[in-house]
Amino acid sequence: MTRLFLAALGSLLLSGCQSALFTVVNARQPAAGVFAHQDIVFDASHSLSLDVYSPPQAHKAPVVVFLYGGSWKSGKRQWYRWVGEALAARGIVTVVSDYRQWPKVRLDGFMQDSANAVRWAHDHAGEFGGDAAHLFVMGHSAGGHIAALLATDGRWLGAVGMKPHDLSGFIGLAGPYDFLPLTNDDFIDMFGHTAKQQAQSQPVNFVDGDEPPALLLQGESDGTVKPSNALSLQRRYKAQGEYVEVKLYPDTGHMGVLFGLGTGKHKASVLDDVVTFIQQQSTPPQATPLVVGADSSAIPRQRAKLRLAPIADESAPTNSN
Repeated sequence: MTRLFLAALGSLLLSGCQSALFTVVNARQPAAGVFAHQDIVFDASHSLSLDVYSPPQAHKAPVVVFLYGGSWKSGKRQWYRWVGEALAARGIVTVVSDYRQWPKVRLDGFMQDSANAVRWAHDHAGEFGGDAAHLFVMGHSAGGHIAALLATDGRWLGAVGMKPHDLSGFIGLAGPYDFLPLTNDDFIDMFGHTAKQQAQSQPVNFVDGDEPPALLLQGESDGTVKPSNALSLQRRYKAQGEYVEVKLYPDTGHMGVLFGLGTGKHKASVLDDVVTFIQQQSTPPQATPLVVGADSSAIPRQRAKLRLAPIADESAPTNSN
């Protein structure tokens, strides 16, 4: 992605035109030979749907559930078609799911919704050429926080008959994992007014040695969710002898890590790093070979039906410790 184009994206973001921003990003995503399955209802009681992007001729491919950011209070899965297509073009079945947001729900609401989406992906992976034995959760910003809690706090997946170790891996992009104390009134309402309640929202508090492997991707210039979050979670993982890898990208901010998932030119090699991690953690090797470092734009696009989701705004929690 050119510097001029990134500057234009930043202007759209700062002006609050998130829908316009992602319309531009989706339009620039190179054609990817994937099948897109749109508007699949996974929770009729809460009117929640998801989209699935599958590689051509997928067979026992790894599966990623992607959870978007937006400070837990904004976002749409439709904004993230480009993420689904970029990953599917590399051989990964990708599920982009919606979840209820604050103020309609608080922590338990968006965690329950995301756990239900993971359960759905586990149960239906084979219908899209995926393999539930190679199931990953990934999220950006607030979505990274949700994904981290799914991977560390067994209550959430336990409520849907799963456990964190049923996951082959967790991938966090600029996620807040250790962000107390809370000073923002919205976040206090989301996560609780007491210290005990707020502690339940921190992924670092639940690392006990039963976590899936983790890949934490972070821009060194991120002023929204600071790198200390990833480093803190890394320390907890290492203390328990769990596999964790942290990648810090120079001159990359909060949105740069997200846009690094695209197939254009970026400072950060996020897409390649994600694919490599999934390939390494999918053992034995998946039946559908992953494409590492390839130009996915060379593959013709195929569609079934489609749709997409946002990002953390500047009020997202930071941690300067």
